[in-house]
Parts: sequence; C-alpha cells; structure tokens
Amino acid sequence: MKKKIVILGATGTVGSKISDILLNEGNQVTVFARHSDKLQKFKNKGAQVITGDVKDVNTLIDAFKNADSAFIILPDNVKAENTRAYQRQVTSNYIEAIEKSGIKYIVNMSSLGSHMHEGNGIMGGTGEQEVRLNQLKDVNVLHIRSAYFMENFLRTIGLVKSKGINGTAADGDHAIPMVATQDVAKVAAAHLSNLDFTGKSVHAVMGPRDYTYREFTNIIGKAIGNPELPYVQIPIDQAKQVFLGNGFSEDFVDNLLGMAVAIQSGMMNYQKRDKSTTTLTTAEEFVNEIYLPIYNS
Repeated sequence: MKKKIVILGATGTVGSKISDILLNEGNQVTVFARHSDKLQKFKNKGAQVITGDVKDVNTLIDAFKNADSAFIILPDNVKAENTRAYQRQVTSNYIEAIEKSGIKYIVNMSSLGSHMHEGNGIMGGTGEQEVRLNQLKDVNVLHIRSAYFMENFLRTIGLVKSKGINGTAADGDHAIPMVATQDVAKVAAAHLSNLDFTGKSVHAVMGPRDYTYREFTNIIGKAIGNPELPYVQIPIDQAKQVFLGNGFSEDFVDNLLGMAVAIQSGMMNYQKRDKSTTTLTTAEEFVNEIYLPIYNS
C-alpha cells in the first residue's frame, strides 16, 4: 500500500533523491523546501509542494498532519552567529511539529560521529538532535547515520582545475567510510515507505569500504587524466579565511572545521561495518558516473 510521506530538504543532495525514488514508486509525496522554483520538477511528477522554512512550526505541523512518515534533516545555516543555538531551535521546532501533528514515523538524517556530543564540530548538533528525538513518546524514530558523502569532492573541482591539487582541512591518510548519496537515499526511502522500524534505532550507511582522502584523490586523478594529482591538507587558518571570504559566519566555520579536524580522532570510525551498513557504489563508480561529467561540463 502506497504511503503519504513528507520530505524536508527536498532540494538537497539526499532529499531530492529520496523524493524521486518515492514518487517513482507511486507514493503520495509532499516536498518541503525554502525555494519553490527548485520544487517544480517534483510537482510535475505529482508531488504536493510546500514552500516554507523550518523556523515556521505551523507550516511543519500542517505538512506532517495525516502523513504516514517524514524525513527530517538539520539544515546548515552558514550565517548563524551561534550554530548550536540555531540547531537546537530547529530541533525544538521539529519536536513540537511531530507532537502536535500526531505523525508516528520519523526518519532523521544524522551522521557518523553523532554518537559524540562534543569534539566533533558541527556533528555535535546532530548528536544532540538524536538524543532529543529519542525522548518522543509513541513515535518511531530511525536515525540514518551516514558516512562522509562522496559528493563532497564535487566542491573541490574548482581547486583541482585551477591549482592542480585536491585538498580539504582533513588529514589525507586517515581512512573513513565514504558513501554515495544515492545509496543513502535508497536506504532512507525504503524505511519511509516500508515503516519497518519501531522505537528508537540507528541505521548506519557506510558505503562499500573506507577510503583516505589521498586514495580518493588518486582515483579522481586517474579519471581526469592526471594520475599524479596530489592531495594537500589545507591549514586550518587558511581554510577558515576562504570560508569567511565566502560570507560564512565565524562560528559556523569553526564548527565545520572542527568536524574536519576531528575525523583524525576516529569519530567517523565508531559504527560497526556489516552487511546492513555496507552499500554498493564504489569510489571508482562515483567518480566515473557523477564526478567526471560535472568536471567535464
């Protein structure tokens, strides 16, 4: 039986893919995002469209009413002067909307590293959100703890093209789970439509195996015809100035870079890898199918 499902962040990297999967399966999907122009393609497929902000509790309540399940995500606010306060407010809005709407199944987009509540940068907010959602009574909540998105490497295409290097603030030789967002979306969509979870639980989505940033860069280099493409760990102060120059708030940047630095501590390597947490798309497949066409465009 097809379900009534709400997707927050429907224009995002994961939310858009979940929406496509669920619409293609014939579910009644409501897509929720701040910019209506980006939702038109879902409307064309039969989705109900709600343009709104996660700060508007009444709009969230209306979206959740009579829905079988909902996908929620803690959106970034690059202008936030106090990132944790912003994250707490969004979580409070979600909790109020869930309680007042009566919805019973929530799939929450979290992250590896959210088992820690400090020392993990911006993931401290997702960790706190997990704990707070777990206090909900008579609501089934599943936390998707996703690995590092392979799509994050798309953000450094400009650096690869202009400087002939790939780099982030993270250590290049510490292997972590990395995953293609299409695989995360498949897992989340299945839970949203099957309603196959009860109580409060975690489903880690960890990709096919662990990769270092240097190894992933090498795979990119081979694909673009530059097998010697180096990975460079960018100094924190230098990375911070780049983000500040793009208009990000200092507190948001500190949280973002705090996560990058914490990767070396092993915070992304906490979850157990087994059949249920391992997904199929390899780095080579991602680079050839997703990265390369964008790089060449």
